[in-house]
Amino acid sequence: MFRGVLVTIPLALLCACSAIQIGYNHADTMIQWRAAKYFDFEGAQKAEFERRVQRFLAWHRRAALPEYARLAHEMGDRLARGLSQADLVWGYDTFQTQLRQSIEAGSAQMGDLLDALSPAQVERFRARLDEENRERAKEYGLDESIDERRERRAKRNIERLEDWFGTLSDAQVERVRLYSANAPLDGTLRDLDRKRLQRELLAMIREREARARLAQWAVAWDKRRHSAYSDALEANLREYFRMLLDLDRTLSPAQRDRAVRRLRAFAGDFTALAALQGSAR
Repeated sequence: MFRGVLVTIPLALLCACSAIQIGYNHADTMIQWRAAKYFDFEGAQKAEFERRVQRFLAWHRRAALPEYARLAHEMGDRLARGLSQADLVWGYDTFQTQLRQSIEAGSAQMGDLLDALSPAQVERFRARLDEENRERAKEYGLDESIDERRERRAKRNIERLEDWFGTLSDAQVERVRLYSANAPLDGTLRDLDRKRLQRELLAMIREREARARLAQWAVAWDKRRHSAYSDALEANLREYFRMLLDLDRTLSPAQRDRAVRRLRAFAGDFTALAALQGSAR
């Protein structure tokens, strides 16, 4: 939904290092493509949206990328010496801070554009959200059994971790599976919360209050969650941190070096991109 458009950049930067600079230098196209799926901007609207995307990217290159470089380098240092609970909390809190800053900067560019949407454009947005909800329900197996959903989560986490560390040992794979067995399944609660946010945003747009309210609403997306969902997220994060700490103690020198080198490469790419200072691609 709308938050997905605003965080295209920080999430896209988690792709393979060799593709970061190519992907970032085409970020305007990525954002415009995602926005077109939702809002169907036309004519002067489209031209104005494209100008604002460029302003957002100029801010992001100037303000966000140097922070990404610094943080990737520091995470590499922490991982190289072995992770602690404090390191994981720092990493999570830092990502949340960076995410909120990007959302705030992006939403500040969008409020009056959303207030100017026609009823037909708002209806297209609503229909696209419904379609996306169906796609996500299928992607995350919300209609599957509990055992099937846990297996899906285990496979997803194994793939992500092997992307960073290389092939996991049998014991490491079993530790990931233990996390999947112990951590609460929050997919249904996540789906309900996502739909809550969608309803709030649609109401804001229909009432033409996005210019006045969007930025503050967008950065506080997690402040109005149902307590059951908040509790499940906290429990899930605790179990995930326990798993990461256990895995860290079992990493081979080659596995640790692979992840550290990847973080160093991220830092180098972020620094190079920031140095361009918004120059045309």
